[in-house]
Amino acid sequence: MSPYFAMAGIGLFVTFVFFSLTWYLQYRLKDSGVVDVLWGLSVGALGLFYCSVGYGLLNRRVIVGVLVAAWSFRLSYHLFERWQKLPEDKRYAALKKKWGKQAQVRMYRFYQMQGLGAMVCSLPLLLAASNVSDFGMWDFIGLVVWMIAMFGESIADAQLIGFKSKPENEGEVCDVGLWRYSRHPNYFFEWLHWVAYVFFCVTAQWGLLAIVAPLLMWFWLTRVTGIPLSEEQAALTRGDKYRSYQASTSAFFPWFPKQAL
Repeated sequence: MSPYFAMAGIGLFVTFVFFSLTWYLQYRLKDSGVVDVLWGLSVGALGLFYCSVGYGLLNRRVIVGVLVAAWSFRLSYHLFERWQKLPEDKRYAALKKKWGKQAQVRMYRFYQMQGLGAMVCSLPLLLAASNVSDFGMWDFIGLVVWMIAMFGESIADAQLIGFKSKPENEGEVCDVGLWRYSRHPNYFFEWLHWVAYVFFCVTAQWGLLAIVAPLLMWFWLTRVTGIPLSEEQAALTRGDKYRSYQASTSAFFPWFPKQAL
């Protein structure tokens, strides 16, 4: 277990410093949403570090490193484009308003929790980079799940951008394409992406610990900052239209809308 602890220890220290600097950046910019852009980069950097110094099968380390780098770049670039065009995310603005004079202190703690989340989510990458078993069926399944997740998330993002770009949709609820079957298909496929890495760890020592990452991501997206805050804002701005959408459409896992049953 010592190689695990050594790599994880370095990753933990770097993550603490990185998110401290990220907190200072948001303080200077007066925009806490910057953490969304940089979070993906932090996980990508951790994954590349583990895959570079890990002692597992080289082919697997190269593949996992490429996959996490591609995911990190796509997500961060997508969020950066949105972040630079819009004012501070209403979720973070609402939190700072709620926290009052303690806003920056509590935001620092929040950012460090984001860093801890990045560490936990990178656990499958650490385990995969230390997996010495031959490349086999489980790895191929991981590749297929990863491709489905990336394709699905890209489609969901594109459909939402296309919907919002039309003036006639101002104030309307996006319920087209994948959004007809899930209120948050982008979150679902993001979560599925984390499930993909678990398959690269199945044959590793302590590999089943990798399941912690998708479980944490599911909890974070559905119970903490993802769906709850997004839907609170959507209900405020779209009112009964959104509440009707909530009543008919699955929140996370894609499924047929109730009116179609």
